Amino acid sequence: MKFIARQPILDRERELFAYELLFRSGIENSCDIENLDHASASMFDTSLLIGLPALTGGHRAFINCSKDFLVQGYISLFPRDLVVVELLETIQPDEDVIEVCRELKQQGYLLALDDFVDTPDWAPLVRIADVIKVDFRLTSRAEQRALVARYAGCGIRMLAEKVETHEEFAEAMKMGYSLFQGYFFCHPEILSRRAIPSSKLAYIQLLKETAAHEFDMKAIASKIKREPSLTFKLFRYLNSAAFGFRMEIHSVNQALSLLGEQEIRKWVAVVAMSVMADGKPGELMTVPLVRGRFCELLAPLAGMADQASDLFLLGLLSVVDAILDQPLDLILEELPVRTDIKEALLQQEVSYRDVLDIATALERADWDKVTALTTKLRMKESDISALYASALDWAASLRKTVNLAPVG
Repeated sequence: MKFIARQPILDRERELFAYELLFRSGIENSCDIENLDHASASMFDTSLLIGLPALTGGHRAFINCSKDFLVQGYISLFPRDLVVVELLETIQPDEDVIEVCRELKQQGYLLALDDFVDTPDWAPLVRIADVIKVDFRLTSRAEQRALVARYAGCGIRMLAEKVETHEEFAEAMKMGYSLFQGYFFCHPEILSRRAIPSSKLAYIQLLKETAAHEFDMKAIASKIKREPSLTFKLFRYLNSAAFGFRMEIHSVNQALSLLGEQEIRKWVAVVAMSVMADGKPGELMTVPLVRGRFCELLAPLAGMADQASDLFLLGLLSVVDAILDQPLDLILEELPVRTDIKEALLQQEVSYRDVLDIATALERADWDKVTALTTKLRMKESDISALYASALDWAASLRKTVNLAPVG
């Protein structure tokens, strides 16, 4: 069994630069030091099986390398334009490692040093490194400042890792870091309890219509007709190859009739969220799409097949506070979703929350939590990776089909 997580790496404009792929090769292997070579080899097998471009949307992938995996040349099997060779801090930088890294650089590969600690042994690799990663949980502020002051002017991109708050992001920016890894962008920047802008409130009202217990097709059609961009997106969606209709769609009523209630709810949710997220990092739209689809796919395994649509909406709304920069309880006052969804969003201990927590644990490669939750819900852990890969692919495809912002 193979398990993969991916974590976004953003630049100073909060645009996607790359993903780091994190993995383990089975339930008994959480990538401990003794199994790094086996895990790295498994990573190569999995990437071929699923497809590296599908995992990263065509962006670069940071690939962790042990010494043996590196010196045996396995990393060179990856396309040089799609990977960044990441040297783990556990590697002893001896002559063999240095020579291989020099050869990889000559071939056009980018080189990153993980969890960097500045010692003389690493000096030869620093001279050819493209990225230095600094763990913001394991280093002091003084160390963080000293490292960026020493190396940022040498053509090296300094990456602040495990940045989890907007304050940490702002501080790292001020220090001079140029790349950032962590889920700070999935948290709201609440400066005041200001009202939700009317332009975004209209989309919340549309979400409210589709989330209502009594589904009113005419009311939804009326709201869509008032917004030309929504009509265009709807037609584009239905006329795409994803549906394969032989006739073209010419009216909103016809389009909604062909979609059906469940698909209308899903389409409206995705488009509304994308509009509300305008001006936010592109990855902030990718995260809820992946979570929503993954939770939906997970529903049958969790014994919740009848609640698949609810779980999709739960995943999609899981970062709505970050999208709107508003307290979640305030947003839910404007969007009265089902009680189960609301309780899960407010982090109450309900079964819906367990499904969402599996998605977030996968994002962070928290394999112990994945195991605990799948055991609790009586799932087969071996099914999780394939479902997650499917959700990644679906999210990338949907963003293109619905004419949302470019993926990443």
